[in-house]
Amino acid sequence: MKKRIVIFASGSGTNTQNVIKYFQQSQVAEVVLVLTNKKDAKVLERAKHLETKALRFSKEALYNEDGVLQLLKKAQPDLIVLAGFLLKFPVHIINEYPNKVINIHPALLPKYGGKGMYGKYVHEAVVANNEKESGITIHYVNEAYDEGAIIFQKSVEISESDTSEDVAQKIHLLEYKYLPKVIEELLLDK
Repeated sequence: MKKRIVIFASGSGTNTQNVIKYFQQSQVAEVVLVLTNKKDAKVLERAKHLETKALRFSKEALYNEDGVLQLLKKAQPDLIVLAGFLLKFPVHIINEYPNKVINIHPALLPKYGGKGMYGKYVHEAVVANNEKESGITIHYVNEAYDEGAIIFQKSVEISESDTSEDVAQKIHLLEYKYLPKVIEELLLDK
């Protein structure tokens, strides 16, 4: 029986799309549900196009134990993936799914993590600080932003001439290559 993946995303959903496509060809797992907190999130359209169930929820439903948690219980996920999800993930869901909630972060944690450090803000900070490298971190989610145990990191070189957009492109390539593989490895180990 295939393992079940639920993805949370707040924006465009390119990582979500990539993961869905990867597992459409897999015997290991499938994405059974995509959840977002934004009614205009492009991830809803991407999921629909790939024939994957997608739902929007309110912020209140995320933090209310009768809301999103009930959706998750129905979906029975083996792994919950935060892929560009911008709200703080609630402790009651983390406790319900211990070591089953992961996040992908567009920097080499512990650098450039924490509240407000996402997407372009991370890449702008990397460039402003003249970093020689950046990368991705896939980590377990705990009660603090970007402080859960690290599962995987991959770095990429940053040149002096790179803009924050250049860094973003390099990071996206790492995300697309490694996120589905790390998810698959985690599910094979469970």
